[in-house]
Amino acid sequence: MRAAHKRWIAAALALAVLLAVFALYLQPEFMRTLADQIWACF
Repeated sequence: MRAAHKRWIAAALALAVLLAVFALYLQPEFMRTLADQIWACF
């Protein structure tokens, strides 16, 4: 496989991961759970 193909696949995977994380932040219950977990550290 060419280096250009590997770079394109890596960029596509990185974009997919970023979009998945962004989608989680749009869910209010996820944000509440995350805030509760962070607050529990103190």
